[in-house]
Amino acid sequence: MEFTAISRLRPGPVWFRPLALVRAIYVLAMVLCCAGPAVAQSGDAALRQAIAAAVAQDPALAQFYSGRDHAPIWVGDNVQDRRRVSAFLDALGDAGDHGLPVQTYRRDEIDRALRATGSVAERAEVEALMSRSFAAYARDVQSGVLDPNRVSREIDRAAPRKAQAETLAGFASSSPAAFLRTLPPQTEQYARLLAERARLEGIAAAGGWGPKVGEGTLKPGQSSAQVPALRARLAAMGYGRPGSDPAFDAELEAQVTRFQRDHGLAIDGVVGPATLAEVNRTAAERLAQVFVTMERERWMNFPLGQRYVWVNIPDYHVRLVEDGRQVFETRSVVGQNRRTHRTPEFSDVMEFMVINPTWNVPRSITTREYLPMLQRDPNAVAHLQLLDSNGNRVSRAMVDFASYDAGSFPYRLKEPPNDSNALGLVKFMFPNRHNIYLHDTPHKSLFSRDTRAYSHGCVRLADPFDFAYALLRGQTATPEAFFAERLNTGRETTVMIENPPRVHIVYRTVIAQPRGPAQFRPDIYGRDAQIFDALSKAGVSLRAVGG
Repeated sequence: MEFTAISRLRPGPVWFRPLALVRAIYVLAMVLCCAGPAVAQSGDAALRQAIAAAVAQDPALAQFYSGRDHAPIWVGDNVQDRRRVSAFLDALGDAGDHGLPVQTYRRDEIDRALRATGSVAERAEVEALMSRSFAAYARDVQSGVLDPNRVSREIDRAAPRKAQAETLAGFASSSPAAFLRTLPPQTEQYARLLAERARLEGIAAAGGWGPKVGEGTLKPGQSSAQVPALRARLAAMGYGRPGSDPAFDAELEAQVTRFQRDHGLAIDGVVGPATLAEVNRTAAERLAQVFVTMERERWMNFPLGQRYVWVNIPDYHVRLVEDGRQVFETRSVVGQNRRTHRTPEFSDVMEFMVINPTWNVPRSITTREYLPMLQRDPNAVAHLQLLDSNGNRVSRAMVDFASYDAGSFPYRLKEPPNDSNALGLVKFMFPNRHNIYLHDTPHKSLFSRDTRAYSHGCVRLADPFDFAYALLRGQTATPEAFFAERLNTGRETTVMIENPPRVHIVYRTVIAQPRGPAQFRPDIYGRDAQIFDALSKAGVSLRAVGG
């Protein structure tokens, strides 16, 4: 009203009317002031619509962005989005350290897109690109690049995959750098494997451990032109000192023995074919083993349990761990390296033990091994009872074994409890579809060997009674007496385990130590080679090579 009244006092052009000019400026300012948020809101709405379109064909991303009304987490004009971008690009820069397929995450494409971003549509495409890359990286570093069940039928393990939408939501609501640090396994073993990876990459980049040692057996007391080469290579690996003396002396023997112990070899101080093969492994080959072991760690990126049994197949040992502390260890025998005998990898729960067990011979063993023997001699394997489908004992004299083959044989075999029973005097059960369990054995001599792959697949224990005592310790004050009382009856007795441990049957050829270099084990089934081949096909590569 005031502007209107005053303006009427002075007729003439508007630009010449001072108060009218002031009024126009004021109104323009108000319009601009009010229009600013509206313009921003309009731009924000356009970006959200563009993001909705960009992720529409990806169900996981569509679910995530729908839950936040398609607001961006990467390309928004705020400090938190910039922090997410910076933290994620830093993580991608370290992806190779974890043995991941770096090119899968499209880091270079993201860098180019971020520099070129201008229009709303371009920003939305960058948003979708980064979220896809993040989801792939998070999955791989957290639970593995590969699906373990597709690598080998002998690996029965489900990687702990998390829903992509859940992972993105967690990242969006957390400190970016801190969240990314929690994705890889948080175990001491994984951290040590990362350190071993760095050590080996440095060695490989510098040319490796030097010339390989020539073929032939080297023994203490010998003199050979290959001995200086052996000294030099062992010294490069951290075993002893180099030297030009061709004599295989006591000091060199001690270093060879140390090397054999650290590599799961026969400890005899002799550099025979098996030891020589491990001495001549290149740093790149060891690095590949580390990458495979890191992948296996990611497949098991879940709580192992407060109480668990750790069966490492190529290490030939079984351990019981309680509250993070190893309370028992024994040597083991595992499956032979044959397609039908190799011990599979899986996890389950040990529910009970059977004292004085009956051996119900698996049908595969019955038809493949024993039926041909019975066809030649009906009285063969006389310690085994022949039973019909109802469990009734059948006289061998009444059976024409030659009239049957593996598919038509209608009988089964069993061995009653006795001191010579194939399962020994106790077995430890975690019922599973593989029919694998831990057990005693009457064949004790095998435990004195350093390579112990002789069974049909089950895991034999060198000290089964002590293992039973360790398992029973929490449920009886006198585990030895408790066990002996049931053993002495001679009857088959089932004892439930009150605090049933998880059982993890694993295959780890690299065992990283708290101090010093890692220990390595031979790839007895060739599974590491299978996994590394699959990782290579997925895009994983060694960044350094050397001898």
